[in-house]
Amino acid sequence: MGVFDFVRNGVREMMVARPDPLKSLIVYKHPDQNIPMHSQLTVDSDECAVFFRDGRVVGVIAPGRVTLDTQNIPFLNSIVTNYTGGQVFIAEVYFVKTVPVRSVPFGGPIGDMIDPLTGEQVQPRIFGEMSVVVVDPVRFVVGYSGQAAAGDNDAVLGWIKGLFMNGVKTTLGELCDAEGKSLLQAVSLTTKLAAAFVAHAPDLNDIGVRILQVGTFNINFSDQDRQRLVAANAEIAKAQREVKVRQIGVAGAAADAQAKQFQLDQQFGQDSRYVKELAGSYQAYAAGQAVIGAGKGMAEHGVGGGLAGIGAQMAVGMGVGNAMAGGLTPQAPPPTFSPGGTQVTCGKCGARQPGGKFCAECGGALVIQKKFCSGCGLELGGTAKFCSGCGTPALATPAPAG
Repeated sequence: MGVFDFVRNGVREMMVARPDPLKSLIVYKHPDQNIPMHSQLTVDSDECAVFFRDGRVVGVIAPGRVTLDTQNIPFLNSIVTNYTGGQVFIAEVYFVKTVPVRSVPFGGPIGDMIDPLTGEQVQPRIFGEMSVVVVDPVRFVVGYSGQAAAGDNDAVLGWIKGLFMNGVKTTLGELCDAEGKSLLQAVSLTTKLAAAFVAHAPDLNDIGVRILQVGTFNINFSDQDRQRLVAANAEIAKAQREVKVRQIGVAGAAADAQAKQFQLDQQFGQDSRYVKELAGSYQAYAAGQAVIGAGKGMAEHGVGGGLAGIGAQMAVGMGVGNAMAGGLTPQAPPPTFSPGGTQVTCGKCGARQPGGKFCAECGGALVIQKKFCSGCGLELGGTAKFCSGCGTPALATPAPAG
């Protein structure tokens, strides 16, 4: 090996950094695990360097340029090898991007799902773009190591997208269920779904990756799945319309009943005022209403015309009113006479008859002969059989003394 080769190799060994052609890689692994003491480590502003030894993290170095020795970086003591006199560190160094990676395409089948609204089993598919960022480089390298080759962005992003798709299925189903929507109607939930995808990605959180934003995406179905969902949604919509029509009918009937009750209440209040202030009694008010009702009835049926018709209507109305008033006013019962009662003799024609003020034969005035008790002299009623004062039979009718 010539002098220039030695110088060239020595400088190479003393510089630990990401090569310029590989700046775009999310994860870059330094190819040599043997790092000389006092090597210069350069970490770009958009990354950090993670040191591993025997499968465990020994330290993380932030952006900047630093000399690798144990005085500057204490954790290097744990990775110094004694075989070289303490002049070499043995470690795996990963450079991990800490800035967002944008416009990452994703998509594919989500897997079998039960539609929350219709209960149909379908296999939706989703396609779109997202941006991701590594928020925990240590956790990311631990989770990523051994699953994909460092230096291959497609492998790294493919791994991240696979974990993201696992969360999409759960998030999509839960949001549609909470909103009462079918998977077919998920297009109306685009904004909420995008926010939910960002907020609920537990698999990605576990590996130190966060979704910053989900861009434009669409959810679609096979023709067969779509037809079944359309038919099922149509049946549900029809049932909902029928329920709504019934609810409107019930509400209308309730409104009509309320309006009718209001009308009755108003009429009752008006009737009460009329009875109290104008008619003076319910009988008089009822008689007046009967007159009005009878007149309206005759007019509606074409009874009478002109003055004669009006007179007939008033006569009928008055008759109905008087009949109602008479039916509602207590009437005194007509006088009754028993065959064995007091007999009165007309002083003019001598005809005998059972009481009254005038003779039934000649019309002359009658003088009723009074009846007195023979025991105590108390005046007796015309039909009395015993004295109410002493109990003497009413057989004699002597005139009172004096």
